[in-house]
Amino acid sequence: MGGQSAGSSTAGPAGIAGVGWGIAAGALTAAAGIAADRLNRGRRTAVALDAGRDERDRMYVETPDVELVVVASDGVPLHVEIDHPRGPSRAQEGVPEEEAGSPRPTVVFCHGYCMSTMCWVFQRRALREAGYRVVVWDQRGHGRSGVGERDSYDIDQLGEDLLMVLQEAVPEGPVVLVGHSMGGMTMMALGLVDEEFVRERVIGAAFVATSTGKLSEMTLGLTRPVGRLIARMAPTAASTLSSRQGLVDGGVKVGRDIIDFFVDWGSFGSPVPLSIAQLTTDMIVGTRMDTISAFMPRFSTHDKREALAAYRRVETLVLNGEMDRLTPPSHSDEIIRLVPGAEHVVVAQAGHIIMLEHPDLVNEQLVSLIERARRNADPALDPLDVLIAPRVTTGAAEVAALREVAAARREVRRRSHPKGLLRPWE
Repeated sequence: MGGQSAGSSTAGPAGIAGVGWGIAAGALTAAAGIAADRLNRGRRTAVALDAGRDERDRMYVETPDVELVVVASDGVPLHVEIDHPRGPSRAQEGVPEEEAGSPRPTVVFCHGYCMSTMCWVFQRRALREAGYRVVVWDQRGHGRSGVGERDSYDIDQLGEDLLMVLQEAVPEGPVVLVGHSMGGMTMMALGLVDEEFVRERVIGAAFVATSTGKLSEMTLGLTRPVGRLIARMAPTAASTLSSRQGLVDGGVKVGRDIIDFFVDWGSFGSPVPLSIAQLTTDMIVGTRMDTISAFMPRFSTHDKREALAAYRRVETLVLNGEMDRLTPPSHSDEIIRLVPGAEHVVVAQAGHIIMLEHPDLVNEQLVSLIERARRNADPALDPLDVLIAPRVTTGAAEVAALREVAAARREVRRRSHPKGLLRPWE
């Protein structure tokens, strides 16, 4: 009887559950092993890419010329940094005033979800050296800005926050706005909060890896059912963890390598230096779970197509990574349609965090945008008369970067093989 009892128990629900858990555990262990193997190979390439970089290029903390605390409409303190221009003016370069265009604008950067001012480190360096005044700020609940009530974590509120930052940090003169992901949505919200400001003060806009809506349909580059399932489960999981910050922090410490792997997978379309990958992970895991949880449900209902009417007379750049899993280039189609004359640049071998992955290319595109905006700021020119710019896929400009990646991989493989055993094609 005892043996039969034990046997029937094994065959019952508990036994089946045990087998199920065993299979699940085995699958997770195998997946972790694959991830660890890929991470190990990727890390060696990332280390090699870092080794050839200048020390300054591996330091991402900037000292601004001015720091401000701008108080939002609901009392949340917003951290703002201002860099004064370093480079020569066009007049000093000998360019006649009539060819130089309108006065030099202030360039204001809006970071994305789970990022901070640090994500713009290469852009602020390049543009201030090009002679532009630069403003970066931390969105509420991110970086060094304060936290608000849960209901205040809303895209419309971010538009109001941006307006407050602009009024305090850029009280006069032309403005060029640059927004990445949620930062681009913040720019759209500004068009609804104060359309007049956009029409009168904003001469250029760059929407980087962002979306007008339909984010509930994203698949993260996975099969549609799996991607949709993850998208549905994520808000509930984040909400559960929002009250368990200590547990999250402990998990980050224990599983940092695996977290690095998935952050790299979701952020980049090509190998990046190790310090860039770690900077990205630091920003993401440094964002509090209550902030992550409060914003997450807002994305599924985000729809700011009507806001783009404010940008119809603004020189506009739309920039995407071809391998962006979060906001693929198709998410920019509505921006292109609703902002006639906007230029759409799709960068090969690039993911969602494109400004850290391919900084030189992004810098070039932004400088070009600003120059066009200054030329076109003449009120006699109607941008609606300009033909819609063709879709452009940019790959050639990244040849040097891709060669660095190939060289780094060859060096990793060389060190991994005993002398004389490295095959010619490796």
